[in-house]
Amino acid sequence: MTQRSITSGTLTGAQVGDVLALAEAARAADGVAPLSEPTLLHLRYGGREPGRDLVLRLDGEIVGYAYTGPPGAPEADLSGELVIDPARRRQGLGLALLRAVIAEADGHAVRMWAHGDLPAAAALAGSAGFERFRALWQMRRSLRDPLAEPAFPPGSTLRTFVPGRDEQEWLDLNARAFAKHPEQGAWTSDDLELREREGWFDPAGFLIAERHGVMAGFHWTKIHGPGDSDGPGSADGPGSPEGIGEVYVVGVDPGEQGTGLGRALTLAGLHYLRDRGLPAAMLYVDEDNGPAIRLYRALGFSRWRTDAMYRRPGRPAG
Repeated sequence: MTQRSITSGTLTGAQVGDVLALAEAARAADGVAPLSEPTLLHLRYGGREPGRDLVLRLDGEIVGYAYTGPPGAPEADLSGELVIDPARRRQGLGLALLRAVIAEADGHAVRMWAHGDLPAAAALAGSAGFERFRALWQMRRSLRDPLAEPAFPPGSTLRTFVPGRDEQEWLDLNARAFAKHPEQGAWTSDDLELREREGWFDPAGFLIAERHGVMAGFHWTKIHGPGDSDGPGSADGPGSPEGIGEVYVVGVDPGEQGTGLGRALTLAGLHYLRDRGLPAAMLYVDEDNGPAIRLYRALGFSRWRTDAMYRRPGRPAG
C-alpha cells in the first residue's frame, strides 16, 4: 500500500536538492517555472527568506512541495505556491497539499500563485474554494528592433549601483516608489543582500539616476541564461542560446512622477541589455497597472504570458 505523508519543517540539504529537481521537472513538463525567485532564495539560503516548507511524500519520495510566506500582520493574508511531480498528477495530491496549506494558515486568508495560469492550476484552485484575485503579465520585446534614446529630465545624472554604499538609500527609495506594492515595497536589507549574493547580480546593470545629487530613480536589470531555473530560460522562452534580459525593477521617487524619468531609465536599461548582445527583453507588470502597461507598450513590449494569483477567504475575526 502506498504511504502518503505531508510534513512541515526545516529541509535538509538533500531535501532541498530533491525539491529543486522536482521544480525543474515541472518546468520541463509545463513550459513555465513553478517557483518564484523568493521561494528559490528561501531554498538556496537555508530559510533566510521567512516562510514555511511543506513536503508531500509517497513511500518516502518527495512528490510535492509548497512554500508559504508568513502574514505581515495578524489580519494579513498568507501567500505561497506549490508544485507536484508531473508523473504523479491527477491523483489528488495537489488538492491534499493545498488543503494542508489552508490548515497551516490557521484561519488566515490564503493567496496562491499559479505561474503560467495553466488550466489545471485554475481547476485545482477552484476545487479548494479559491477565486482568481490578481494577475501579473510577463511582457517581451525584441532588442533587435529600433530602440529610442533615453531623454533624462534636466539636472539628472546616471551612474551604477555601488555595493557597500548604496544599499540603505536604495531601500528607502524603493519603499517610497512601491509604497502600494504588496511585495516590492516591503523589501528589507536581507532581501537586497540575498540578491547581491546571486550569480546573476552585476552592479554594471543596476542603473541609478540622481537629480541634483539625490537618488531619484533606478533601473535594475537582470540577465537570464537559456537554462536558468528561476527565470524564463529555454523552457518558456524563445529558445535563444543567448538568453534574455529582464527589466527586473524600475522605480522612481513619487516626486518624479510625470517628469519622464521612468521612461528614460527603462530605455537606458534596455540599451544596456542590447549592448550585452541579448536578443530580447522581458518584464513583469500587474494586469491592472494601466499606466505602466501603456508605457511598456509604447516602448515595444507586448504580453507574452500571465501568472495568476488565487485567493481563499479566511475565517471571520472574532
